[in-house]
Amino acid sequence: MTDATSATTKKRPVYTNIHITQIAGYRLPPAGIVSILHRISGLLMFFLLPFVIWLFDNSLTSEISYESFTSAYLGGIGFVPAWFVKLVTLGLIWGYLHHFIAGVRHLWMDATHSVSKAQGHRSAVITLALSLGLTVLLGAKLFGLY
Repeated sequence: MTDATSATTKKRPVYTNIHITQIAGYRLPPAGIVSILHRISGLLMFFLLPFVIWLFDNSLTSEISYESFTSAYLGGIGFVPAWFVKLVTLGLIWGYLHHFIAGVRHLWMDATHSVSKAQGHRSAVITLALSLGLTVLLGAKLFGLY
């Protein structure tokens, strides 16, 4: 190769795996963020399943158990303060909403064969906005703002 052709040819980018210490500087696209959060929300719902079962059981068993259910949000559960119970419930609300909306996004992409980069970016931003917006709305209700 001559000097003239080597100067005009573009250098090919080198892709390497990133180390765990380089994650903070790595900029993930919105579709990647939605994908990772989809997995995290699934894990969150799985690990909080005993809490959900307790909530469901106390809300339906009897009037007395329903009172203990509502008092958990007013006075806490044992040594756990009420704000922490509300915060865990808010995390569970976000987990469900994000997992559901991201699942609908994946179903939509599968059904319509929409796999372009622009459509994936747009649907990821919509997924993030919807899940966070609905979480803020339900969180405001949970914390008694309306």
